[in-house]
Order: sequence, then C-alpha cells, then structure tokens
Amino acid sequence: MSALIEQDGPLLVVDRVSKAFDGTRQVRALHQISFSVARGEIVCLVGPSGSGKSTLLRIIGGLTQADSGRVLLDGLLIKEPHPAVGMVFQRTNLMPWRTVLENVLLPAEVTQGTVRQADREVALQMLRLVGLEGFEEHYPKQLSGGMAQRAVLARALLQAPELLLLDEPFGSLDALTRERMNDELLRLQSVQQQTIVMVTHSISEAVFLADRVVVLSSRPGQVVAEIAVDLPRPRELAIMGTPEFAHLTQVVRAKIDQGERVGATLGHNVA
Repeated sequence: MSALIEQDGPLLVVDRVSKAFDGTRQVRALHQISFSVARGEIVCLVGPSGSGKSTLLRIIGGLTQADSGRVLLDGLLIKEPHPAVGMVFQRTNLMPWRTVLENVLLPAEVTQGTVRQADREVALQMLRLVGLEGFEEHYPKQLSGGMAQRAVLARALLQAPELLLLDEPFGSLDALTRERMNDELLRLQSVQQQTIVMVTHSISEAVFLADRVVVLSSRPGQVVAEIAVDLPRPRELAIMGTPEFAHLTQVVRAKIDQGERVGATLGHNVA
C-alpha cells in the first residue's frame, strides 16, 4: 500500500463508500458516502435510525468491507483492523472474569502474546487518566455503567491510536452520567489529541462534542449536510444552556428531518 495523502492532509478520508446487505431481499445501507476528518478533529455522525451510521463506522475500522469506495487512513487503504484505530462500542464487552487492569491490558496480550512491564505501566497511566485509579483489581460487576465505559476507553487508549471510533458509547447511561462522560471525553481528547469519529443519536451530545457534525439520510444513508460547530474550546457543560448551542441543535435537527425525506426518495431511485 502506498501513501496517497500528504502528511499535512486529512488523517481520514471516506471516499464514495457504498454498502448493501443480502438476505431475503437486498438492503442498501450506505450510498456514496464521502467526507474527510482532519488530525485532532472530533466528528459526530448523526441521522435517523437505520441510516447506516454503525455500518459506516465498522467499515472505517476495517471490521466490515464496503461494496464500493474506499477508506484511507493517513493515505493507506483500510481493508482490515489497523493498530492505529481504536474502537469503543455501546456494550462495554469487558470480560467478567478479568480484573479492570487485566481487561485494559487485553489488546497488548492479544497482539504480543504477552504483557510487558511497560504495558502495565501504560495501562495504569490510562486508568489514572480516566479516573479509575484504585479500581485496578475490581471486576466489571463491581463497576457502575459509567466506570465500565471509562475502563473501555482506557483499553482503547492503551496503544495510543491515532483514530478513535466511538459507536454510541454512552447511549445506555443515564442522562447525568452521560453528560459527565461527554465532559470526560473532551478532557481526554485534549490530553491525548486523538482524532475522533463518533456515532450518536443525541443531537445535543453531537453539538457539545464535535468540531463538525455529519448528517446522514435515512436508508440508504448518504451525506446530506456537514455542519461546523463553531463553539469555543475548551467547552464546559454550561455551554449547553446558551442561545448559540440551541441554534446549532435546531440546525442539526432540521438537517436530520431533511435527511429522512432524501433517504425516502433515494430508496426508490437507487437500484
């Protein structure tokens, strides 16, 4: 594979990606999706349920193959999972028989076949970073939902991925815990400087976190809008009460409504 993007270009390029699934009838999930993500940028993907957001994230992560189009990470074609890409899903998928520290160390164990002292030191550092110092020897059943997601974030950050993919990671949490996790995610990103692409069904979450919101239409998903979020950083939760924040949420909501109409039309016209 050869480099196709200059070092000062975007970290991630999604180029005309389409995907369909075959069953009793063919279901078109994505149609000609294109956008790019700059280094250090946070991009949130929103859209109606069934618009292919999670499928797109799995294609970006190399877990699912597109039917056409391509995904480039720093100029390299992504066709399989890449060590520079970390993923966090809504389900914490922590192994219940492993301690928090052992769960965080799992990627090192899988990729290297062993855990080095250096790996343990980095894992402990990540647990401190996400606020789980003192819980290293606890088991998942002893953690709250928010603490379990912190452990998953620590695990994803263990190998310092350039790109972090988040698929509705806080969707199962109560509203207050979700807000705290959003605040925590921004703090972590400011320290680690990861590039983040996140799927969310929450418009307010997308506006609070993102530098840019990409709106997908209903199935088959296509990009109907890219909305720049020009709110100042660092952001605090209080910004959610400002008129500027309310205006941006209204803009995103209107584009989602537009996307539902676009998807319905496209579904009739795309073979």
